[in-house]
Amino acid sequence: MKRIITLLFLLALLISACSPKPSNPNLILATTTSTQDSGLLDVLIPLFEAESGYTVKTVAVGTGAALKMGEEGNADVMLVHAPSSEVALMEAGWGRERFLVMHNDFVIVGPASDPAKIKNMPTVEALKKIFDVGTNFITRGDDSGTNKMEISLWGKAAVDPNGQAWYIDSGQGMGATLTIASEKMAYTLTDRATYLATKDNLQLEILVEGDPSLLNVYHVITVNPDKWPKINYEGALAFANFMIDPATQKIIGEFGVDKFGQSLFFPDADKTDADLGL
Repeated sequence: MKRIITLLFLLALLISACSPKPSNPNLILATTTSTQDSGLLDVLIPLFEAESGYTVKTVAVGTGAALKMGEEGNADVMLVHAPSSEVALMEAGWGRERFLVMHNDFVIVGPASDPAKIKNMPTVEALKKIFDVGTNFITRGDDSGTNKMEISLWGKAAVDPNGQAWYIDSGQGMGATLTIASEKMAYTLTDRATYLATKDNLQLEILVEGDPSLLNVYHVITVNPDKWPKINYEGALAFANFMIDPATQKIIGEFGVDKFGQSLFFPDADKTDADLGL
């Protein structure tokens, strides 16, 4: 995979050298921490910059904050993973285009001792058991896509952990939250990619996985220039098209295979939301 990326990077440099430079080369990308913490953007952003001539400022925050940046005109393009919130943003007119990019899944991780004995349980049953036992659970509490999913799952379990002493708010991104969970021998919900990218430094194991409700879907959204005329719409659209380009999709599908023996993300640009059950 590294050899393929190197060849693509050299090709992108050659194409860039022969291409006209963009009139506004500065592009602000607001994205979820999982795309940053997993290392995916460390591969994709340099390729895009070399190919396009844009310089990308990446702001990795929770999806809620990333969507807010787009709504307020403080970003040009968003790469996020909270479909219902994304649809609301589009319906309000803050986004111009929204393209399906990729998916992976969420998992519940925890210490090998598994104090609540949730291993291989369905997600809802596992959360009920954690609630009943009252063992530590770390929530991001940051309105991120992961946090939105977690809140939704507690709702499906028909229990409310808020106010419980064992329900600990990290207020941080996924990588930091996993570190806290490891230190406190606690459970947490994480995207699989960030967990795999950081697991060597963690004392956590995947305990709950494979539930259809744990699907984690990413879209790229351009900010609407009709709402914010000063945003770099040309650059935003170039980045969106780069993310759904077949060559980029191939890189996404192969990312992680050489190190983890499995893909961390699955490319979806040739699919629709309906194909993924959204």
